[in-house]
Amino acid sequence: MSASPVTAAVTAPAKSRNRYIDSLRALAIVRVVVYHAFGWAWLTYVLPAMGVMFAIAGSLMAASLAKGGARKAVWSRIRRLLPALWTFAAVALPIMFWHGWSASDPDHPLHKLNLVFWLFPLEDPPGSSWGEPFWEVLWYLRAYLIFVLVSPILYLAYKKLGWVVVALPLVALAALHLTGFRLPDPVDGIMWDFVTYAACWMAGFAHRDGRLHRLPVVVWAAITATIGGYGLYWLFTHPTAWGFDLNEEPIARTLWSLAFVLIVLRFRPTMAALDKVRWLSESVRVINARAITIYLWHFPLITVGAAVLEHYQVPWATFQYVVWMLLLETVMVLGAVLVFGWVEDVSAKRKASLWPRLAAPAAVVAGPPAASPRTAGGTVYGSASARGTARVDNYRHEQPPRTG
Repeated sequence: MSASPVTAAVTAPAKSRNRYIDSLRALAIVRVVVYHAFGWAWLTYVLPAMGVMFAIAGSLMAASLAKGGARKAVWSRIRRLLPALWTFAAVALPIMFWHGWSASDPDHPLHKLNLVFWLFPLEDPPGSSWGEPFWEVLWYLRAYLIFVLVSPILYLAYKKLGWVVVALPLVALAALHLTGFRLPDPVDGIMWDFVTYAACWMAGFAHRDGRLHRLPVVVWAAITATIGGYGLYWLFTHPTAWGFDLNEEPIARTLWSLAFVLIVLRFRPTMAALDKVRWLSESVRVINARAITIYLWHFPLITVGAAVLEHYQVPWATFQYVVWMLLLETVMVLGAVLVFGWVEDVSAKRKASLWPRLAAPAAVVAGPPAASPRTAGGTVYGSASARGTARVDNYRHEQPPRTG
């Protein structure tokens, strides 16, 4: 349906939607789901989904800032994000408490005050060790919310300084790498997420105001080739235990994600061919209209699917496993869309419906699913017996790798 939350919402008549942007977002979300289900490292550099989703969110945020001002732009995104998270929390938290989450949890002890981050995720919403599939990928919502809150300042700086501001996160990345500067957890992870994706977010500003398209082709090609080439060079000269996985290398991830974004947002295809394939066109529409719901629910449902396939002794990583997992995940995510997707309608001030209405404005999320991946709980919500190799975009609570 990958990577990444998601979460930038706009209100526009359906006929005025940018089909290319919608298609990119839908493809990125699909990549997030598939990556989390199978952990295929090559997906991370073929399509760096998180960078794409943050860039699209930045583009949409710039449009809202220019049109309605900071207060309206920020509030509209908060209003669209939080109700879906609260609905998810209303299911996840009782299940984790029922399964014994307490202050004695060896790896993720319960701190009651931290539960406030399920209401307003300025920090990653917490959870139990057993319930890791519920909260592991919520770093994206936290990162997205922080970008939304600081966007008025970033956009003002961008309007005054242009590409210099887009380049500043790359300077910060180099400084962090060279100095080894660290902050206490969890602020350190928040800092790294910001530095990793801020350039992509602001590249979205350049897409929205046309600055990206006005770059001379020679300059644009030189920039993308330099940034992207070095990013890929770093990736393939720093193999990890997971192979050549972009999520394991902050430098490669930042550079290649930005280069990829600068490439794909430069183009403006009409995507008229989508209308000739009805199921594909409808899939793009529904994924965009229910992006937050899909992102929130896909990861725990992967865990459920893994438990089902283990019960029926379907061998891991076989063709049979891949087919059945894709089928199970699709069916379960569609179920989540039908049961919980209406929340996105309500938060967008639309009439609630089980299936997104064709003529209604779609809630857009830019965002799942990347910093360093983890192993997800394999049986339902983390039982060790079915623990598979599902991977997670981003290095949330882990320290970023010290590359040398």
